[in-house]
This record gives sequence, structure tokens and C-alpha cells, in this order.
Amino acid sequence: MSNSPRWGFLAAVALTVPLVVAGAPAASAADKPEIKVSGGMTQPVFSYADAIREHVRVQSSVDSDGDGKKDLVRVDIIRPKESDAGLKVPVIMQESPYYDDPGVGFEVEKKTYDANGNATKFPMYYDNYFVPRGYAFVSVDMIGTRLSEGCPSSYGAPDVLGGKAVIDWLNGRASAVDDKGDPVKATWTTGRTGMIGHSYEGALAMGVAGTGVQGLETIVPIAAYTSGYETARVNGALTFSKGVAEFMAKRVDTDPDEKCAAMHQRLREGSDDETGNYNAFWHERNYRNGPISKVRNVRASVFSVIGMQDQNVVSSQFSQWWTKLPRTVQRKAWVTQYAHLDPFWTRREVWLTTLNQWLDHELMDVDNDIMRRPRVDVQHGPGQWITQADWPAPTRTTLLHPQQDGSLAGKPSTGSRSYTDLARSENAMADQPATTHPNRLAFLTPPLNKTIRMSGTPSASLKLNLDKPTANLGVLLVDYGTGTRLNHRDFGINPDRAYGFKFIDGQDCVGPSTAEDDSCYRKAVDNTITSGFHVVTRGILDAQNHKSLSRSHPLTPGKPYQITWDLLPQDYEFKAGHRLGLILTGANDDFNLDSSGHGGGEDAEPGTGAKVTIDLAGTSISLPLVNGK
Repeated sequence: MSNSPRWGFLAAVALTVPLVVAGAPAASAADKPEIKVSGGMTQPVFSYADAIREHVRVQSSVDSDGDGKKDLVRVDIIRPKESDAGLKVPVIMQESPYYDDPGVGFEVEKKTYDANGNATKFPMYYDNYFVPRGYAFVSVDMIGTRLSEGCPSSYGAPDVLGGKAVIDWLNGRASAVDDKGDPVKATWTTGRTGMIGHSYEGALAMGVAGTGVQGLETIVPIAAYTSGYETARVNGALTFSKGVAEFMAKRVDTDPDEKCAAMHQRLREGSDDETGNYNAFWHERNYRNGPISKVRNVRASVFSVIGMQDQNVVSSQFSQWWTKLPRTVQRKAWVTQYAHLDPFWTRREVWLTTLNQWLDHELMDVDNDIMRRPRVDVQHGPGQWITQADWPAPTRTTLLHPQQDGSLAGKPSTGSRSYTDLARSENAMADQPATTHPNRLAFLTPPLNKTIRMSGTPSASLKLNLDKPTANLGVLLVDYGTGTRLNHRDFGINPDRAYGFKFIDGQDCVGPSTAEDDSCYRKAVDNTITSGFHVVTRGILDAQNHKSLSRSHPLTPGKPYQITWDLLPQDYEFKAGHRLGLILTGANDDFNLDSSGHGGGEDAEPGTGAKVTIDLAGTSISLPLVNGK
């Protein structure tokens, strides 16, 4: 695809000023390479076509395949040619397991190479957009994938420590070699690095940041995991097909299975799918307080993006990490109503401008106003964005109680109601709330006399008894009222109709292109639907894990229990005239994802068949409301 004259969204104003880069050697004003800044942003003045392309192999600290040698991590580099003439440049780094299979981004791009083994195509736009602005882009094959040695470990220590080794090399603390085995040093960089990526890639950025590695100045995690446990289950309830840890490792590794058979066995046995309990295996994959990565060790600044309707990376993955960040960490977030989505596909111009300014400020010390703006952008619907100082917004807690007549009110009721735990879809359980259904209980408020906003983490408290030792306890919070909403229900692998967006005709070119690597990507817009109700958030709990995620405690049939747990965080407006609904149900088919991302897979939790009897007097839902009751 040829270069396009509209490749930059952001035209430079006439006046540009040089950015003095620390460490650059003295030179005459005529030949000194300069990074140009205008309007608080770096400008595209360096040739993409002439950029230096090279690759190295960095020695990691792990031997994940057990061959007696430390794994070598493949690193593909593209940087301005001026970085060989005295210009020291910062690094934007993407560590990814996806360069082989299934590919990167919704256009599933993969790397290509020339006869010398250097990358001629880098997936996504980071190289096209940022190299002309004076950055190096470093593309890292996660350990066990593409051209790196070792075995993928599904968020385990090797995945994280391979990325850390590259940061160490960029800062002179680790060794690397070229194809001849000769040592290579990164003499062209300032060492200041920002990691960016979507999903697994974003998780790796968070994991590496949690090691406290010096030189990692900022991270931009998008729809990113912070707990491997929550990729597979929530509160003891299975939310992905059994064997997901082994499946993920095999999916991103195209080598013969026997090479990593020992790792696959550890993943299969360690994940303990039979109980759903949290254990040492999952603790290693916990980037909040695990043995490899701890949020308290983060020193890099953070620009995080999360979709509140993401059922792959659920919103607690963001909130549990965000609220534990050290207060000294500079941070910014976009909290959206999309599902598992990179904002490059939906809010592209605003995203690129904001990202450009963020990285300029954090990696080049550009004096712009990115840190003086409100910290958080919050989306409440199609095209509906607000800004605020932090997330969640300040709130007051409101308790609502289910009533015997099916209403939802501010005072406790009396009596009891029952349902049977069997797996059902969210739509089936939320639809026609006035109709009796054997697998759910439905309670609704009267029509709201004003718009109310929820921001933060709701919780449910149920007084109940079972006729079996356990049951799946499901809760849905539903907005009843006709409205135009983002359509994220087509969750799956087809990006034309998934995640709350859809492709349209045309392309945006966001940087210069070459014959091998074009910078042009399909345009997309919000995918909306007019519907009579919308599931706002949900919660699920295996009742036998109500005391502990690490140990099962089966319930005594017929004995009453008070069980309280958090639903998934959300930031949502219930419009005036709508009704707020509480659905009590069992196993959630939409949480039982198979390998293609669809609900109700062959290993899905079918439900226990237990009869769940709810004591209404002891049952309530707690809502964090911005504007009172």
C-alpha cells in the first residue's frame, strides 16, 4: 500500500523547537540531529524508510524449557538512522506472544523479515507513527514464541522475566548477541522505555512494571490482565474452558508440542480446574502481590485502558491493581463501556493525540499539559464521555432490598423465594422480568425519577440455604428501559461485530509506509443497538468458596448462611424513567467461555442443580452511587 498524504492526524504548526536530549554529543547547529516539538508534541521529522532495522537476542534469567541454558529473547528493533549519528532515543516496547499465532490486532498482523533476518513489517502502528517522531520501537517475542527460545508459561515467571531482561539490556545491565554470537550493546538509546500492548501484551507490561525494573518509565496496558486466576475463574467459579492455561501456551507456540511437554504438564496440573481454588500456581501469575510482580513495586507511570463490559479481562483486573498503585505513581485511565477493545479502533484520533502527548511527557520530558488535565476519561455510552479527577468517582453507598412482590426497595422485606442453579445466558435471565422462571428471581425498582450514576464496585449479600453442598451464586444488575447502547453481545473472534464496534469503509493512515509495512488501518465506529434492557454488571461465586478462594468449604444443606461478595466494578448511568433490576440466578453461560471466546463451551459449568432458597430479610445489594439514593 502506498504512502498517503494524510498519514498524520496531527499537523505541526509552523513553529518548531528542538528538544535537547540528555546525553547527545556536542555538534554544530547545522548537523546536530534534533527531535522537533510543536504544540507540546513531538513531530514526524525522521525518515521511516531510512530507519535502521536490526535484531538481537537478549539473555534472560530463566530456563523455561529445561535444556540447561538460559533462554535467549528475540528483539526486533527499528530506530531513526540519526541514532547512529549521536542522537539518543527513548524506546517504545511491545512484548507479545501473538507474533506467530494468532497475530496482532484486529487485522491479525504478523512480522515479516528480509534476507538478513531483520523485520521488514512490525505489526500495529507503533513503528510507523512513533519512529518518525524520534523514538525507537522494540518488538519483543515473548519467551517460547516466534523466534525466542523457551516455553510460554501463561502469565508465569518466564513471560515476565523475559521482558524485564530486555529492559535491563536497554539500560546496560544484561547481555545480548547478534546472529554471529558477538555481543551487542544498546548504545543508541537513553534507556528510557515505555511498554504498551493489548490484552496479554498489556498484562506483560504490568507484570514487568511490578518487578520494579529501572529504566521502565511508563506503561500503557490496554484491556490487560493483572491476575491469571481471574482469566480462568471468578470467586471459584469456572469462567473459561478447563485447561485454559495449557491451551493458551500451545496456541501461541508453533513449535512441536513435545518441546514444551514438561511445561504443559505443569500448566495442566497446577491450574487445578477440578476445584477452581486459588493456589501457588495462580499466585505466581498474580501481578498484584505475587512472588514475581507486585503492584507496590511499580515505579513506572501508568496510562491504563479498561472496558467495563469485557468478559475476557473483567473490570476487577483493572480496579484491584489501580487502587493499589503507590500514591507516587503518576497515572491516567480510560474507563470505557466497550468489551475487550483497544481504543485505536474506536476513538482513534483522540487516542493517538493523547498517547503521543503521554509518551512525549514521560519518555522525552516534553513540557505539555497531559498531567494537568483530569486524570480519567469515562465513557457512559456511544459518544458519551466525561472527565474526572480519579476513578472511581466519590460515591455514597445505597442499599436496596428485594421484596416479596418482586420490587426492589430501600427497606428489608420478609419471606423467602427459591430458584434452581442451572447454567443460563444473561439475556435469558434478564429478559421478561415479570415472568416466573425456575432458574432466576427478578426484582425491579419503580421507574427512576432522576438519572443516577454508579461508579465503583457493587456488592451482594445473600442470606440463603441450599439443598446441596454448593451452588453457583449469580447476580445480574440490569438497566430496564429502552435506549441506544453499545452492542458488545456479539462477543467472539469476528471483529466486524464484536466488542462494541464495527468496521466501516475506508482507512486511516497514521504514519509513513513502506512496500512491506503499511500504516493504514480500517476505519471503525461504535456498533450500537436499541434494546429494552442492558446487563450492567454481574457477579458469580461458587458457594463453597465463600470463606476462602484457596480452600473449599462445602455448605451444610438446609443450614442458613450469610454470603457477601463483590460484583464486577462498573461506571454507569441509569437514566430517569428506567428501572434498576436485580436478578438472582445460578451458573452464567456468558462467563463460561470456550477457546473461541463464545459462551457455553463443552467444558462449561452446567450448574449444580441445587435449590437456592433466599431469605429476603437478610438479602441486599449495595450500590456506590455518585448522586445519592
